[in-house]
Amino acid sequence: MTESASTVLHPTASEHASSASLSNSAGRWRLDPARTTIEFHTKAIFGLANVKGTFAAVSGTGVVGDEGAISGELVMDATSIDTKNKRRDKHLRGADFFDASKYPTFTFTATEVAPSGDGTLKIKGALHIKDQSRTIELVATPTNPSSDRVTLHAEASIDRSRWGMTWKMGGAWLVNRVVVGAQFVRS
Repeated sequence: MTESASTVLHPTASEHASSASLSNSAGRWRLDPARTTIEFHTKAIFGLANVKGTFAAVSGTGVVGDEGAISGELVMDATSIDTKNKRRDKHLRGADFFDASKYPTFTFTATEVAPSGDGTLKIKGALHIKDQSRTIELVATPTNPSSDRVTLHAEASIDRSRWGMTWKMGGAWLVNRVVVGAQFVRS
């Protein structure tokens, strides 16, 4: 079973990366953590309160093969979680959720990437949180690609209970929306 996802942004035709331009981007790429955003959105208090938080990206890599095959990895810092509520952040770093003292990072590894005719990338990979890996699928939109830089925008709905994070008080939702804007530079 996989999680589903959808495109976050709908760039103009001039901003879309084509399959041909991606295959022309052969080489190694590295994440620019300072220009990368990772947000999550969820509901609390029986769906009445919106909760937004962020994570810092630690590192990431991408490889585009000569024939256009693409793979990559994104490492996130579980200790960096920030919802602008110190008490909630401490709880999220604890054993009910990320257990960040034991598992300070979590990782998404793209195992299959297929360009689509509409300029998006269909990505399948493993999301490793704590001591568990689960397959997720998402659609990413490359924007403003150049010979040395590209940003991938993606959004996914993640059911945290698949990773054993089942704490649910006051109507907290188990499914969270994750929004990523990951900028990669040629290395």
